[in-house]
Formats: sequence, C-alpha cells, structure tokens
Amino acid sequence: MYAIINDRGKQYKVRTGEQFCIDLKADAKVGDDLEFDNVLVCSDESGNATFGSAANAKVVAEVKGVIKDKKCVTIKFRRRKASMRKRGHRERYTKIKVKEIIAG
Repeated sequence: MYAIINDRGKQYKVRTGEQFCIDLKADAKVGDDLEFDNVLVCSDESGNATFGSAANAKVVAEVKGVIKDKKCVTIKFRRRKASMRKRGHRERYTKIKVKEIIAG
C-alpha cells in the first residue's frame, strides 16, 4: 500500500512504516503527529490505485526530529581585485515516519 502526497509544492511517495525527510516545519515537535490531507494517489493492498485528489484520504505521520543536510559552500572570486566572498549554507529538514495511510 502506498500513497503520493503533496506537501507545500513537493510530492512524496510514501509507504506505511517508511521514514523520510520533508522541508522544515518549524512548529513541529518530536513525537507530534502530522496529517497530510492532500493525497494525489492512493493504492490498496491488491494494487488498485485511486488517482486525482482522493476524497477523504489522508496520511498520518510522526515527527522523529530535525536533521541537517551537508554543507554547501559557495565562493565568489574576482581576479586582480584581491576580493573573495565565501559563504556556507546548510538546509534543515524534518524527519518523519509514516504511521498509517487512511484511504477514503
């Protein structure tokens, strides 16, 4: 059984018991439950899939924590001017575990 959900412009294919990372939800705390109501595709155990916005379908997931991605470093260098700018960035993600998929 799987579902494809849409969360803030990104789509994820999820299965029950699977862990994955989504964009940071700053207000989510460890142990909280998140409900994703925007389910695009929902399939059952026999492989029959419901396409389009599945009515009354939702995915319930538990927040496991916040993780950070690898550091991305950018350097802007101008020749003969003795100027260089170095900046780093590290994206943060919310790690979640899918508890159940409720097909409507």
